[in-house]
Amino acid sequence: MTENNSEETVAKKNHAEDEDTIIEHESTDQEQTGIEADSAEVVSDDASAQSEATQKDEEIEALRQKLEDEENRNLKLHAEFDNFKRRNRQEIENNNKYKHQKIVEDLLPIIDNFERALKIEGDSESFVSLHKGVEMVYNDLVNTLMKYEVTEVKSVGEEFDPNFHQAIMTESSDKEAGIILEEFQKGYILKDRVIRPSMVKVSE
Repeated sequence: MTENNSEETVAKKNHAEDEDTIIEHESTDQEQTGIEADSAEVVSDDASAQSEATQKDEEIEALRQKLEDEENRNLKLHAEFDNFKRRNRQEIENNNKYKHQKIVEDLLPIIDNFERALKIEGDSESFVSLHKGVEMVYNDLVNTLMKYEVTEVKSVGEEFDPNFHQAIMTESSDKEAGIILEEFQKGYILKDRVIRPSMVKVSE
């Protein structure tokens, strides 16, 4: 009877220990599951934060690129405006510098006529008097043009220069080639601009 009670007590004790072991294992499993869940949540939070950081970096880069494009556009507009102002200023300066060109061009044929008249010869007293009058008017006109910086193009004896001379004839000569032998019509310069080249004959 005593042995049976002892065996029963041992059995109950073993059963209780088994239940404690099971409960302990279950508790450990629950703790492990909780840890894994926490780890998964941390990983998810890290991924979300990384994705958000990447998106912000992309937005910052897009804004930086937009700012750079706007700066380049502003620099281009500024450069174009500076060029416009420079061209406009140059045009105004040229207009002021050569503002008398049209009047001078209109007067050149009159000067040509005066020069032709002065080449006419005569002996009569009336002719001589008329010649002197024409010469005085011609000189006044030339002097007036000189005040506006109108000068004659040098020609006879000079080397031919297509910027200042227009060759309408060539002729064999003992002079070296390209020397102006004769002038048929005077050329004129206004300041530093040729408004009419001289018409010349050149040695060949």
